[in-house]
Amino acid sequence: MNAWTEYSIEDIVAQQPNAIVDGPFGSNLKTSDYVEQGIPVLQGNNITNNKFNFSGIRYITQLKANLLIRSAVKEGDLLTVKIGSVGYSALIDNLYGNEYAIIPANLLKATFNKKLVDSKFVFYLLTFDNGKKALLDLATNTAQPALSLRTFKRLTFKYPSLQTQRRISEILSTIDQTIEKTEALIYKYQQIKTGLMHDLFTRGVTADGKLRPPREQAPEIYKETPLGWLPKEWEIIPLGKLADITSGVTLSSKIYPDQKIEVPYLRVANVQDGYLDLNEIKTIRVNQATFENLVLKKGDVLMNEGGDFDKLGRGTVWQGEIENCIHQNHVFRVRVNNAQLRSYYLAFWSESNFGKKYFVQSSKQSTNLASINSTQLKAYPVAIPDPIEQERIEDRINSINFKLITLNKENAKLYYQKSGLMHDLLTGKVQVSVN
Repeated sequence: MNAWTEYSIEDIVAQQPNAIVDGPFGSNLKTSDYVEQGIPVLQGNNITNNKFNFSGIRYITQLKANLLIRSAVKEGDLLTVKIGSVGYSALIDNLYGNEYAIIPANLLKATFNKKLVDSKFVFYLLTFDNGKKALLDLATNTAQPALSLRTFKRLTFKYPSLQTQRRISEILSTIDQTIEKTEALIYKYQQIKTGLMHDLFTRGVTADGKLRPPREQAPEIYKETPLGWLPKEWEIIPLGKLADITSGVTLSSKIYPDQKIEVPYLRVANVQDGYLDLNEIKTIRVNQATFENLVLKKGDVLMNEGGDFDKLGRGTVWQGEIENCIHQNHVFRVRVNNAQLRSYYLAFWSESNFGKKYFVQSSKQSTNLASINSTQLKAYPVAIPDPIEQERIEDRINSINFKLITLNKENAKLYYQKSGLMHDLLTGKVQVSVN
């Protein structure tokens, strides 16, 4: 690491007043200080995943901002969370027409000496694994991690020449731009999928592979139901009449003499939003009767009893990924009657707004969490076209799911590449040509 020089954060800030400060105390801003338009006040939650966003911005008057001018930030400044989510930072690259903004008490601001360091290079240093660890190591372990301004100033890293810093920033920025474009595509296809699912579950797919015409154009082919207007051929049937619904094994610290079979089992953590996370599988000892009753078969639909509102009841189809696997009591196994209901159709129906609405309205709710019982799941209304049309609907959803899976894999690969580049470039392991 020849020609790399060690500097503290205090060494590299600009030689000007308030180049490195934290926000005003919370008592400096009251509810009555906020107005509809004025000088924006940033919040800690405006920094997510080391990116800055303007959502939920509040404003104060120019007069009030003048009193807090010490805590003003401009484009090019770096913000670091000092309370709570310590280790997250963001560069201010766009204030959307505002000359400056005010930061609150849970953020630190640094304006850097442009003749000494590249601001984006410092940002990458802070958000690199080693940088985040350094920030967390400096934080005090109270009820929530806290980083003082005084401690932040002492944070030390090694820096190459300014030209090399800029070249490294350029390389990492290029991959960041690719990640942003990929994530924008993922969001676009997620929105397309939402619209497509609404059309598929209200209009269906005819034998020629097309959606039925909208009800406004062909009212005679639709009927009004408790779920809204649906094709006349469809029926609404409670899930309990279409499938066998079983709760799983209850965990216990006691082991009885007849529990001689040790088998893997699925927990709530394994049944994710539309997919299975099988990275960690635990085992349990059960008797022969329990094993035979609960062993999963290919095509079983798995639904969680409880969880976040947006994930409650989501269906994930078991494809026999693990042999002789059973499930915990907080995971329902839904074994469909294939003559009436296809597994993936049920999984997609549960993912649609029809499923979301039913589970949220029927569930027992607490702060940020909800749960359903087997009685509610058996009463779950499912719109049923014939199995051939169900398959056509599955095919249309699977085609866009394939696109989303491909994009998400590509994005994960980009993040992995970025992590490797950051390790090589920010530590000097790989030398960079400024030309």
